[in-house]
Amino acid sequence: MTRILADLPEEDVEWLDALASEQGKSRAALLREAVEAFRARESQDGIAKYFGLWARHGSHVDGLDYDGKVRSDWDGVRE
Repeated sequence: MTRILADLPEEDVEWLDALASEQGKSRAALLREAVEAFRARESQDGIAKYFGLWARHGSHVDGLDYDGKVRSDWDGVRE
């Protein structure tokens, strides 16, 4: 395993330490888990990566309803 040096804001380090203590893990273990989760998310293909994107970011708008509303504003374009 390779060691790295990373600069983080003090408030992030304090949050990380509190979370590590709460979960009974080391700071390094949490960072390894975060990198693993990030890699898994970034390696997903097209639809798997973007499916549910609006919901993951707190939007409760129906995509088809939104699309219909936007298209209704376009002159000469019908569904």
